Amino acid sequence: MTDTEDNGLWVRRFHPAPTPSARLVCLPHAGGSASYYFPVSAALAPDVEVLAVQYPGRQDRRHEPCIDDIQELAEKVYAALLPWTDRPLALFGHSMGASVGFEVARLLEHRAGVVPAALFPSGRRAPSRHRDENVHAQGDQRLIQEIQRLSGTEARLLDDPEVLRMALPALRADYKAAETYRYVPGPDLSCPITAFVGDADPKALIEEAADWAAHTTGPFEMKVYGGGHFFLNDHSRAIVANIADALRAPAAV
Repeated sequence: MTDTEDNGLWVRRFHPAPTPSARLVCLPHAGGSASYYFPVSAALAPDVEVLAVQYPGRQDRRHEPCIDDIQELAEKVYAALLPWTDRPLALFGHSMGASVGFEVARLLEHRAGVVPAALFPSGRRAPSRHRDENVHAQGDQRLIQEIQRLSGTEARLLDDPEVLRMALPALRADYKAAETYRYVPGPDLSCPITAFVGDADPKALIEEAADWAAHTTGPFEMKVYGGGHFFLNDHSRAIVANIADALRAPAAV
């Protein structure tokens, strides 16, 4: 398959596979980038090909305007993914990426008629579980404190003033997107959903993550791991194994 210009911007294939059994779209958290999923791509290749999404406003797209709206972001990602639907397509998103993944999955199923193989939301409460949050509207120091509190992958980089200067616009836009997202009731999904959550995650309580079950008519499962918001950093091997098993299951039936 030949990348379109849009695909080259939005979709990163670290380990291209000529005949994958499935593809896994990986959607970053707030402030995150496609490169975060390089280890996932390496672990799943070549059977499952990872399509890591690169949002505008970071790394090699740092000069592009950030998108601070989940639905607008989902529309862009959806358009970039359409050329890749010739194989079963699953979606994994952490934190903000889970909200994007849910909306992309709805577009795929109800606009394109492509039912995703699975949705894997991680570290995110169900779309219908709303909280009033406004970190994005506060000063830079408050935003930095929030990142440090959650111990995200960017936290240790924020001590570098140059890195901080480059990262803040994307972080603020992503936080605005995540915090202003509102679930619009309508057709949900028919694909399986497996939700991953940390048992000490302040951003997604176990009972909030459990409500992902209400957003599909398909099977639902929840996996609880020890840790806070970035529990997946400590449990990446187990999570990747769960994803691989779930994507193999239909072929085994």
